[in-house]
Amino acid sequence: MAERKSFQALLQRPLEPSFMPKDDGKTTLIIPDEYLSDRYRPLAGDLQSRFTGGSEVEIPVRNVGIPDLSFAEVIDRRVPFSLFVEKHRDIAGRLIDVFVKVPDASSLVGVATYARDRLNPYMFQYALTVALQHRKDTKDVPIPSVLELFPDQFVDPTTFPKLREEGSIVNQAQRTAIDIQPNFTASDREPEQRMAYFREDIGVNMHHWHWHLVYPAGAPPAIARKDRRGELFYYMHSQVIARYNADRFCNRLAQIKPLDNLQDPIPEAYFPKMVRSLNNRAYPARHDNQVLRDLNRVDSDTIITVNELQRWRDRIYQAIDQGFVVDSSGKNIPLDEVRGIDILGDLVEASTLSVNRKFYGSLHNFWHDFLAYIHDPEYRYLEDFGVMGDVSTAMRNPVFYRWHGMIDALFRRFLESLNPYTSTQLGFAGVKVNSIAARVNRANAPSNILLTYWQRSQVDLAAGLDFGPQGNVFATFTHLQHAPFSYEIKVTNSTGSLKRGTARIFIAPKVDERNTTMQFREQRRYFIELDKFGVNLRPGENTLTRRSDQSSVTLPYERSFRRVGTAQTPTDTRQLEEFRFCGCGWPEHMLLPKGAPEGVQYDLYVMISNFNNDSVGQEFDETVGCNDAHSFCGLRDKLYPDKRTMGFPFDRRTETSVSTLNDFMKPYSNMAATSVQIMFKNTIISRT
Repeated sequence: MAERKSFQALLQRPLEPSFMPKDDGKTTLIIPDEYLSDRYRPLAGDLQSRFTGGSEVEIPVRNVGIPDLSFAEVIDRRVPFSLFVEKHRDIAGRLIDVFVKVPDASSLVGVATYARDRLNPYMFQYALTVALQHRKDTKDVPIPSVLELFPDQFVDPTTFPKLREEGSIVNQAQRTAIDIQPNFTASDREPEQRMAYFREDIGVNMHHWHWHLVYPAGAPPAIARKDRRGELFYYMHSQVIARYNADRFCNRLAQIKPLDNLQDPIPEAYFPKMVRSLNNRAYPARHDNQVLRDLNRVDSDTIITVNELQRWRDRIYQAIDQGFVVDSSGKNIPLDEVRGIDILGDLVEASTLSVNRKFYGSLHNFWHDFLAYIHDPEYRYLEDFGVMGDVSTAMRNPVFYRWHGMIDALFRRFLESLNPYTSTQLGFAGVKVNSIAARVNRANAPSNILLTYWQRSQVDLAAGLDFGPQGNVFATFTHLQHAPFSYEIKVTNSTGSLKRGTARIFIAPKVDERNTTMQFREQRRYFIELDKFGVNLRPGENTLTRRSDQSSVTLPYERSFRRVGTAQTPTDTRQLEEFRFCGCGWPEHMLLPKGAPEGVQYDLYVMISNFNNDSVGQEFDETVGCNDAHSFCGLRDKLYPDKRTMGFPFDRRTETSVSTLNDFMKPYSNMAATSVQIMFKNTIISRT
């Protein structure tokens, strides 16, 4: 318990020294004098008298010696840290390795305490969190959300003075929430601002941060190596692009144009209007029509040319067209239909699992760097990287989706090279899906009309207000939400025996932004996975019901915006799991596209596939532990729970004779679709 509370304290208020009280002033770590930083060591006696004695819990930190962290101290405490910068990523990987190899949890408390006040706070939080997630003896440590640690990466900075004022002057019981204004980065004269609710959604950006926390690219191979990690990198980002395009159509915007020409100016500008708490400097803006230039960033050892980036991409295209990649020993590794996409994912990112990082480079990460430093590629003006340089802010930028559109096109080039699925792979003999319907969970609601609206919710930001008030300080923010709904699927099993299957539910827009009907070969790229779950089919008629909040893609609001603190920390094992790996998942409030006031038509599709072809030989209960967002995040310490490729059955090309979704489904009784309408109500409803 003491070790858990110690880690919990070390993960709070990241810019405050470790000796200051945490947990709303209820917990204090008693730090050995040798562990105090140079600034505070001469004041040890005064600090002990001022900051101890008033807490409910005082925990002595064991002196385990002085660890050699000189390799990590080369990154200054007050400079921004980026997982896309190779130097930062490699140093963070070494620090994770140090934390993982400490022999026991008590010793890790000592090492982490010494490191906390000497190292870059963002790097420290990231490395310690990854280590805690992967050590067997720290499985019960609650992990706070990045919103709680660094709210400056998600929230309009004009909010923070108001929060500090409210928390410093007003008693806890009388405090009121401070409103975070939506759409604060541009006016409606900018067409891309129609998508600000998506790009700047707090839950969306937290999802991106947490996914990269669970699947760290620069971690030691033993930590980075998870089942189908590379494929998950492709699929999660591909689904984000499909979802983003679907919402663009709702807002009368064309699909994104992939950023595939490195010489073209980038017309979209972005002015983030955010301030970093690390050094109180603003995130730099990217003006319209800027062009990528060679990077000579001596501050972060990021020295690379645009031609190198182009060369890496050309080599990856060549590998796809040839059907194999060349590993670091010169051996040809085939890109087959089983592992090809996984190999490509690790190579494109590139994680430490890349088969040949020297030859194929680090396309994804360095391209983030080019876009992050586009305003000052030579460090001439001493500017830090922009929002594209951080996994917690990158999705705010319109160019993120154009860039990942290019990445997605690269993966799809490989998938299009594979043969179409056969009837054996797609069919399920003796199983017929008669119908699927979706209905809002209220009395007398009509079938297949789904509702979206704005919702106002609250989040506690006190733990991120370093040197600020204790207690709770709430902010309200407005986000998209949908009315809860349920699916009803009617299935006939005519085999005469119990059958096990997997229900796969997708939604896809019928028309583009011009209200033009899409051909299936185009629509296939926009199928959004809504849910995937196992079903038992009795002989005869079966009616399957499934609630939208049970989705295998999403996690609920309470987990996205969870709070870590003495009063908030759960004690039972299942709830503690929800603070950790279970923080990974697409936010539930963004499950559906926005729709429009007049309604937008979609195809709602379901397939019951044969579980014999889906099974990976392990059972899991999606209601236990952290298994309910497995489509995007996998299962902790287990195989990905689906043998099929991610995105099945829409991830491969079809025969040329297939021009509509009905053409695709016609030969198979185990598929069905219906037309649903999503209607948007431009009203704000407060969360109860």
